[in-house]
Amino acid sequence: MKKILCLIVITVFVAFFASGSALATDWHVPGDFATIQDAIYSPNVVDGDKIKVGKGSWAGAFVTKAVNIEGSGQAVISSGPLHWSGKVIGFRLLAGSSGASISHLKFEGVDFAIMPGPIYLSNISIHHNTFINTVQAVSAWLANGWEISHNDIIDLRCDNGGGIGILVGDYMGGEVQGNVVSHNNIKGILHVPSTGEGGGYSGTGVVLYADWRYQSAGTADISSNRVMHNKIELVSDNPSLVDVVAIELTLAAMPGDYTGPLPMANNIVTHNNITNMGNQIICTPDELVEANQIDKNKIKIGKHPKKQGNPKK
Repeated sequence: MKKILCLIVITVFVAFFASGSALATDWHVPGDFATIQDAIYSPNVVDGDKIKVGKGSWAGAFVTKAVNIEGSGQAVISSGPLHWSGKVIGFRLLAGSSGASISHLKFEGVDFAIMPGPIYLSNISIHHNTFINTVQAVSAWLANGWEISHNDIIDLRCDNGGGIGILVGDYMGGEVQGNVVSHNNIKGILHVPSTGEGGGYSGTGVVLYADWRYQSAGTADISSNRVMHNKIELVSDNPSLVDVVAIELTLAAMPGDYTGPLPMANNIVTHNNITNMGNQIICTPDELVEANQIDKNKIKIGKHPKKQGNPKK
C-alpha cells in the first residue's frame, strides 16, 4: 500500500512540473532587467513567466512569448514600437505571444496601446489596465479567445480614423471567434483635431469590425463573440465632424457580389450600460441586427438597436 501511495505522489509531482506551472518565474523591471523588451528577449524568460513592471514611465515592447506583463505600483507605458504609420504602439503582439496577458498598467502618451501584428493570436488576456486618450486602446485584430475585461478607457482621440476604445475584427479573411469584452468602463471625450481631420466616420466605444477596404480580405467568420456588462459614456467635442457611437457591428466595404450567410453572426451584445450615449448601437448593414443577439442593454427608449449606415474611415 505504501508503495502504491508513493507511486501516486511521484506521478502527480512529475505531472505538475511537466505542466510548467511550477516553473513559472517572476522577473522584475527594474531589477532583473532594465526594460520590458530586455526581459522578453532574454533566453531566461520563458512562456508562463511573469514580468512585473515597477513604478515609473516605461517603453512598451514587441511581445514574442506567452508572458504575463503586470504593473506593480504606478507603472506607465508612455512609448514603444512604431506602427508603419509612425504612430506609437504600447505593446505589439507578435508570433509566439498567444497565451500572454497584460494587466495593471496605465497607458498614456501612446497612440495604439495594444495591437497585434498581422497574425492570428489566441487566448490573450487584457485586464485591469487604464488607457488615457489613445487613438485606439485595445485593437484585437485577428483575435480568438481573447479576454478584454475590467479596463478603464478614459478619453479617446481620432486622427482621420481611430477614436476607438476596443476593436475586435478581421481583415485577412479568417475566423475571429470566442472573444469576450466585458466589464470595461469607457468614458470621457472623443477629441477631434481642429485641423487636418477629414471626418466622415464615427469613433466608437466597442466595435466588431470586418474590413474589406483597401483590397483587404475581410473575414470568413466573426462569430461567438460576447460584448457584455460594459459601461460606455462618450461625447465628441466636434460631433458635426466626427461623432461617437457606443457599440458598432460593421461589415466595411463588403463586396456587393458577396453570397452566402452574413460573415458576422451569432455574436452577443447584452447587459451594456449605454444610457447616456446619443448614438447607442449601430449595425452596418441592417441585417446584422437579426443575425446577432442584441438585447437587455440599458438604453434610451426606442433606440435598441439603431439601424443606419456608418462607414468608418
